[in-house]
Amino acid sequence: MTSSPVAARPPLPAARTATPGHRLFAVVVTLAAALRVLVMLGYDTARLYWYDSFTYLDTALHLRPNGAFHPAGYSWFLWLMRPFHSVELIAGVQHAVGLGIGVMIYVLLRRRSLPGWAATLATLPVLFDPAFIRLEHAILSDTQFIALIVGALLALMWRETVSARHAALAGLLLALAGLTRTAAVPLIGLALLHLLVRRAGWRPLAAMALAGTLPLVAYAGWYAQHHGRFALSGSDGVALWARTMTFADCSVVKPPPQEARLCPNGTVVDAASEYVWAPTASLNRLPGGRFAHNDLARSFAVRVIAAQPLDYLAEVVKDTSLAFTWEPVPHPDRMHPTTSFPRGSWPLPEQHALVGEVRRAYDPDIRGMRSVEPYASLLAAYPYPWFLHGTLFGVLLLAGGLGSIGRRRPALVPWALAMFLLVAPVAALDFDHRYVLPAIPLACVAAALAPAGTRRPRSRPSRREGARAGVRRPARV
Repeated sequence: MTSSPVAARPPLPAARTATPGHRLFAVVVTLAAALRVLVMLGYDTARLYWYDSFTYLDTALHLRPNGAFHPAGYSWFLWLMRPFHSVELIAGVQHAVGLGIGVMIYVLLRRRSLPGWAATLATLPVLFDPAFIRLEHAILSDTQFIALIVGALLALMWRETVSARHAALAGLLLALAGLTRTAAVPLIGLALLHLLVRRAGWRPLAAMALAGTLPLVAYAGWYAQHHGRFALSGSDGVALWARTMTFADCSVVKPPPQEARLCPNGTVVDAASEYVWAPTASLNRLPGGRFAHNDLARSFAVRVIAAQPLDYLAEVVKDTSLAFTWEPVPHPDRMHPTTSFPRGSWPLPEQHALVGEVRRAYDPDIRGMRSVEPYASLLAAYPYPWFLHGTLFGVLLLAGGLGSIGRRRPALVPWALAMFLLVAPVAALDFDHRYVLPAIPLACVAAALAPAGTRRPRSRPSRREGARAGVRRPARV
């Protein structure tokens, strides 16, 4: 009795080989979860920063858009968590989200036929780098921002042909990322451009455009009700003005009298972003406060950039290059890069009325954070062997860029998103090691996919070729 050709099942060996890869990743995720439990034990509460953390919490309490830097996307999450009255619980949820980011990266790369070890390797920075874990333990928007962008990338690359449903999901997630941090808003345009280049059809394009723009329009209308202007924030002009303070030459620009008040006035600080807060800077000497002159600051900054485009480009390139140094460079001098788990105590600015209001209304146990022994000593000794030096980050970006050149270009989308997230904050305000972090998971995905760009895609065998090989295609039903 002869066996049927169908008895030979080619996919089964591949399925068996995938299991060890999943086991490896399961071990890695378990270790990453244990590290996060150790962080929860090693610090007695979540880290709160002035002014960012309290601005987010204040917006969550009053459910009104902030008129300065931060849109309300992260504050909505804080509002949902308000009934529990615990910033420690928020940190715990964010640690779970951090693990979820690693899982999404792994799932995406396995969907793209990468072996388990390679997909696992790409998740190591986001799962084990102290910089990511410390942000998860803080009342800051970074973890939510990264998760939304990685989720959008997963939806966008789930299949070779993007469906309208996945396009809408990607657009919605990018819109929510833009409402968490406005730097993500242009990513919707990059995603739409990707669909155009791939000739995805009008349905996915329309779905993404609607899902990506309607939340932004609705939020801008809500913002206009409270602040009188149709916008997502009230600081874009102030930030761009600060960017130009490192090179603006008003003898070249020749601004009109009203804008001339914003010219450099001799105040010198060690980073562009410091001009926003320097009390002697020209913008801060105008009556009404810095953000009251946001439109004037934007007009001045655009005029400066148009008059001195090469100087502007040189400043952006110079500051962006700080991301690729082997040893991290403090920028500004008072901001030291996060590369370890410190021990000590970090008190709150009790003199600010907002601290007391947030404590009363959101979490009565809000306090300054301190490390707890013996767990803090274990964290301080934690040797992160995969510490992503800036030079290695540059190698990842280079590899992803090379993988974006081939015929298939599988790395193009994550690489383009990573490059934009790296350069955009520098172009809009200044370099910050914290703002580099969202680009790292995307750079890891792009570098992992880069070798696939040099391989020809496997074509499905025809019925005649399958018959010659002794494999029968399943009949359609």
